[in-house]
Amino acid sequence: MDGVLNINKPRGKTSFDIVAIVRRLSGGRRVGHAGALDPEATGVLLVCLGKATRIVEFLMDTTKTYRAGVELGITTDTYDAAGKITQRGDISGIDRQRIEAAFSSFRGRIMQVPPMYSAVKHNGRPLYELARAGKTVEREGRPIEIHSLELLEWQAPVVTIEVVCGKGTYIRSLAHDLGQVLGCGAMLRNLTRLRCGLFSIEDSVSLPELEDAFSHGRWQKYLYSIDSVLSHWKAVTVGDETARAIRNGQSVELDGEADNDDKVSSTLSSDSRCLAHTSDGSLLALMHFKPELGRWQPDKVFQ
Repeated sequence: MDGVLNINKPRGKTSFDIVAIVRRLSGGRRVGHAGALDPEATGVLLVCLGKATRIVEFLMDTTKTYRAGVELGITTDTYDAAGKITQRGDISGIDRQRIEAAFSSFRGRIMQVPPMYSAVKHNGRPLYELARAGKTVEREGRPIEIHSLELLEWQAPVVTIEVVCGKGTYIRSLAHDLGQVLGCGAMLRNLTRLRCGLFSIEDSVSLPELEDAFSHGRWQKYLYSIDSVLSHWKAVTVGDETARAIRNGQSVELDGEADNDDKVSSTLSSDSRCLAHTSDGSLLALMHFKPELGRWQPDKVFQ
């Protein structure tokens, strides 16, 4: 019951709906998602079971790829098609060249203001609660990274884009801000998450497929182990004495060769991480390097 499911979320269901379905199907109590999608959005939703719920933060801190349809000429209070129209604009002067030129404002590291209808908190309360109460508050811009922004199709009034971005990016805000730059307004018409870190939509499982797999007792084939999910990390096998120290939360030295032919040494940078395994191959802990000590500190211990 420990692992990650790559589910192709259908339109019309919340991310918590999907978690509830997986909890019901699996009978497990520890189930959570790694990065919500809006109800009308589709695509890759990572659902963690059992011990894998402890690596949610690492799954969320990955690059995502989206395909989005942005409708120009309409602005809504939610920045998407589910909201109330607040303004209409003229798109007669908009062409592919103007759209491409506007994209330059959004590539790279930029500041983005989150939408009022979001889970970002203001004085301890989610913004969406304030928005539903008819309140609007000033929001500070937050740094985000747009690695790539490409125009796939322009068929007025909808421009289809592909976005590769870092964590914390709101595609709804990107659509809204694009409309502001173009001077005509815009909203997010549709959204599909194509990739989240190592996981792609091509390898995802649909809800009907997953329900069928659970009913026939073969759902495990869709479950990715913690080791496989973090396979891009260095890995090392530790002896019994070091394993005991890690279980007790103590920092340790991990000099020498790693399991995946990459050295784990005290010369690594402060953001270096690795997986520690016991001699029988079981995952023991997630570790990070502390340069001030020259030692490795356990973050998450699984045994």
